Amino acid sequence: MTPLRAVKGMHDLLPADIHRWQDLESRFRATVQRYGFGEIRTPIVEPTQLFVRSIGASTDIVEKEMYSFHDKADKSLTLRPEGTASCVRAFLEHRMSGQQPTQRWYYLGPMYRRERPAKGRYRQFFQAGVEVFGDPGPYVDAEIVEMLVGFLEQVGVPNVSVAINSLGSGTTRERYRHALLEYLTPHREALSADSQRRLESNALRVLDSKAPQDQDIVREAPRISEYLEPDDAEHFRQFSECLVALDIPFVVEPRLVRGLDYYSRTLFEVRSDSDGLGAQNAICGGGRYDGLVETLGGPSTPAIGFALGIERVLMASRSAVAPQTADAFIISAQPELRTEALLVATELRNAGLHALADLRGTSVKSQMRRADKSGAGFAVILGTDERDRGVVQVKQLEDQGQQHEVPRHALATHLASKARM
Repeated sequence: MTPLRAVKGMHDLLPADIHRWQDLESRFRATVQRYGFGEIRTPIVEPTQLFVRSIGASTDIVEKEMYSFHDKADKSLTLRPEGTASCVRAFLEHRMSGQQPTQRWYYLGPMYRRERPAKGRYRQFFQAGVEVFGDPGPYVDAEIVEMLVGFLEQVGVPNVSVAINSLGSGTTRERYRHALLEYLTPHREALSADSQRRLESNALRVLDSKAPQDQDIVREAPRISEYLEPDDAEHFRQFSECLVALDIPFVVEPRLVRGLDYYSRTLFEVRSDSDGLGAQNAICGGGRYDGLVETLGGPSTPAIGFALGIERVLMASRSAVAPQTADAFIISAQPELRTEALLVATELRNAGLHALADLRGTSVKSQMRRADKSGAGFAVILGTDERDRGVVQVKQLEDQGQQHEVPRHALATHLASKARM
């Protein structure tokens, strides 16, 4: 029989590896909560039309990558490929616009895209992100970039760099689209097949192409900065100046458009030159989507957000995180003392300590080997004589320390004091 395996592009997170994930998630929560963000958890499955209308029908995500299916009621559903659209749907469904002038949300969770699997890129991948509703910027734009850069540096991502651009508002985009079409149309036959198709549906997406022949052509394309309306240009100027004031180094990258149709005005991408990332160095991106709430049927609401790939951050990070270890490993000298060993372990756990016990009835020697491998600080040895006298033997496992006797009623206090040393 062929052994069952995980779906291609999806992977298991085993207990030996999960401590790095938990540490990163804990640090992310602590960071964003200091900035006033509250957590939202949205369903993994959403109506397919949510992503078609928000991300854009001509994007690679919608055209090629979404996991969509029909349920028993013949409704088209999709495993969420990104987090912003779900947050906007929740913002509208629960009428959040009338509750507070601004809303600050964060999320963590799995996303799904049927991309070609590559280093650090999976078909089930995990993202952490934030969304701010109701603030038109540009100061909040700079605030969340500063928050993001500070978080990445805190978790050990080396040489973080920030690229920024502005897509302008609707008027700017329309003027620039015409100029871009005028430039690209004579080069149509030299473009990749995908870019030839995008030329009709969304010419800005050609700028995002990774095909070498497309990159050669767009290198000489007109820049959107030349077409910004005065208020768009002023917004971008203030955003840039605020980054300077916050001491956040950045470069203006005129070709930065990212792969989602809902972006407007501010765009940014955060990168690292970490060796762990492979050929692609982006680990996070975001920007404003001031028209998305209205596009999905809500009131005009300015908004901005970002999402970072947890796998990508972990690959880039150079911080070492020690796995959690037990304070004590309980060893029963005789098989009939397993209940007593379980009681000792329970007492320690109730006192807030991390306790393990081998309850299989194996030999003391076997239990000591497992205690050594567990990383526990101490072995607590319980024999019939110790039980009858109300004591236990405590042995420091590191460096094969001395063994000494401790009253059973004082064991938790004794181990807690040792753990603080």
